[in-house]
Amino acid sequence: MKLKTRIIVGFSMIIMVPLLLFSATLYGFAHTQAKQVSKQAESGQVSSENTVYDISIAESANSQARINLMTKDLLLTAFVILIFTALAIGLWIYRSIAAPLVKLKKATQNIKEGNLDFVLEAEGTDEFAELFQDFEEMRKRLKESTEEKILMDKENKELISNISHDLKTPITAVKGYVEGIMDGVADTPEKMDRYVKTIYNKTNEMDHLINELTFYSKIDTNRIPYTFSKLNVDDYFSDCAEELSLEMETRGIELLYANYVEKDVLVIADGEQIRRVIHNIISNAVKYMDKRKGVIQIRVKDVGDFIQVEIEDNGKGIAAKDLPNIFDRFYRTDVSRNSSKGGSGIGLSIVRKIMEDHGGKVWATSREGIGTIMYFVLRKYQEVPIR
Repeated sequence: MKLKTRIIVGFSMIIMVPLLLFSATLYGFAHTQAKQVSKQAESGQVSSENTVYDISIAESANSQARINLMTKDLLLTAFVILIFTALAIGLWIYRSIAAPLVKLKKATQNIKEGNLDFVLEAEGTDEFAELFQDFEEMRKRLKESTEEKILMDKENKELISNISHDLKTPITAVKGYVEGIMDGVADTPEKMDRYVKTIYNKTNEMDHLINELTFYSKIDTNRIPYTFSKLNVDDYFSDCAEELSLEMETRGIELLYANYVEKDVLVIADGEQIRRVIHNIISNAVKYMDKRKGVIQIRVKDVGDFIQVEIEDNGKGIAAKDLPNIFDRFYRTDVSRNSSKGGSGIGLSIVRKIMEDHGGKVWATSREGIGTIMYFVLRKYQEVPIR
């Protein structure tokens, strides 16, 4: 029953009960007087002229006393009934209001103390039940928001720790090689060339880490700057492969490129962000390369309405238990956590985010000790004829 209905019923009973009692009292008086008049009339008919008038007076006085006594009893009874009715109605309304308020007070106290692991159950269909449902929904959302904030704080701390570790490693290497050059350790052109190439590679690593950190902040605020345009698949991926081959050569890794797509095939994509996807995947492959002769292959294939890019390496591979989680933010395999390779843990999550925003997808297959193949697809550009 709705609270409004309960209050209306309660006040109606408080008003109606006195009226009913008053009506019953009046009816009792009228009925008693009518019986008295009837008795007196009967007495008058059977009595003779010699009736003693003091007997009639005595009977009349006795009847009046009975009426007075009955009136007092009725008033006392009405008073008692009114008290019990008021108490019962008051208790009924109080319990319908006070009990839910006690529950709400306890719930708000839990939230005040930071405890969100409780359930506020709604009973009935009145206004308090609706309020309980809204309050419970608020508690759930507040709990989700708190859990998200805790997770975000944890991830941010982990990111800072990872980036700090990963920046410290190349900075230490650059410092060591620069000191070697200054001290004359690189006393031959070959050594000097090797030192300079190493410094260049380490500074590229630092630049890549800083770019990842900047891009990560844009992902969290959904402010990734996309500039979509029509890209020729053959031209675009050939340029990417040529650019990467120079970098891989300095690292002693062989880069192989094969394009199986016709020359006029186009895709709609952001060229800069797709380069980031390829660079992140290859950087991850280089980071965990454990073979003396590293090989990375890039293959571009036509798969119907999509073009599929495959990037294969002959590195250490990924365990089957870790493979489903490698695109999660900050996820690292157990081996890489204990290695000196470092890594911010956001490179592949950035890859997935970019591909999702392009309407494509990314996945991987791997065999431990043999290598890993990363796949991603982009939808072809197709002109719709105008009718």
